[in-house]
Amino acid sequence: MEMVEVLSRPQIQQKYHILPDDITALINLVRLRGELVSPDLVIDACRDPKDNRFLEAAVEGEADVIVSGDADLLDMGEFEKIPILRVSEFLAQLYG
Repeated sequence: MEMVEVLSRPQIQQKYHILPDDITALINLVRLRGELVSPDLVIDACRDPKDNRFLEAAVEGEADVIVSGDADLLDMGEFEKIPILRVSEFLAQLYG
């Protein structure tokens, strides 16, 4: 799972003060509350082709928002009326 790989990077753990237990808790939350999406749709809209899979999952899963730190996705701003936000922007909307 890409989320585990990214959160396990030392520079990410140091920057955000993430502990191994935090990663475990987040994965458990995603497993409990998340929805598995296996898209049949093929999208070729992002300048980084590897990121198209996130767009495919968001569209097929009828996501309300895509939360990312990836510049290629963030530069798009939105896709198919689904906003693409930084974590800080998402949290500001959620709790603001």
